[in-house]
Amino acid sequence: MSATAREPLFSAKNKKLLSDPLNDNNPVTIQVLGICSALAVTVQMKGALVMSLAVIIVTMLGNVVISSMRNVIPPRIRIIVQLVVVAALVIIVDQVLKAFVYDVWKQIGVFVGLIITNCIIMGRLEAFALSNKPWPSALDGIGNGLGYGIILMITAFFKELFGSGKLFGIQIIPDSFYEFGYENIGLMLLPPSSLVIVAIIIWVQKARNPKLIEAH
Repeated sequence: MSATAREPLFSAKNKKLLSDPLNDNNPVTIQVLGICSALAVTVQMKGALVMSLAVIIVTMLGNVVISSMRNVIPPRIRIIVQLVVVAALVIIVDQVLKAFVYDVWKQIGVFVGLIITNCIIMGRLEAFALSNKPWPSALDGIGNGLGYGIILMITAFFKELFGSGKLFGIQIIPDSFYEFGYENIGLMLLPPSSLVIVAIIIWVQKARNPKLIEAH
């Protein structure tokens, strides 16, 4: 049995596939991928959560499928194969959301369809799944999906809280605050505020780790 075959499922190398995208190699703040959906689906945390889960599932399954087929995919049509696989997964996810969380699907359904063109997913298929085995590819997909989801959830947290005084649709800021003159920040409900929040996250992240500035 080879050394690779004896490698634990959660070896240090495999754990890095999960942990790196959460911080030092985050797909949104470091690789600057998937920014568009951060603008579109972060007005409410519920929508951001559903979109995050959808991307995690598609990224993980897409990585596993492409990795499993990596030795039989002709190089000249690999992009077409990747698109077909991702499109099929997105259609399935879209129909599941439509069936079980219809209210949320009505708000973000159009953006779920655009997962097909999400740079994170296509980038991981091309850069990782095509040259690695299914298990590491699954971990890579989960890690990058989680990294994407964390940024979406942080952005949605501030936008919904300060834009409407709620979290997951539940009133958080008490009525007494409004009686004393507090007002929701309408700008937080607009797409430009997402860019500001993501920019602040990037600034904090790179301020905590100067090596990221040198590397990028």
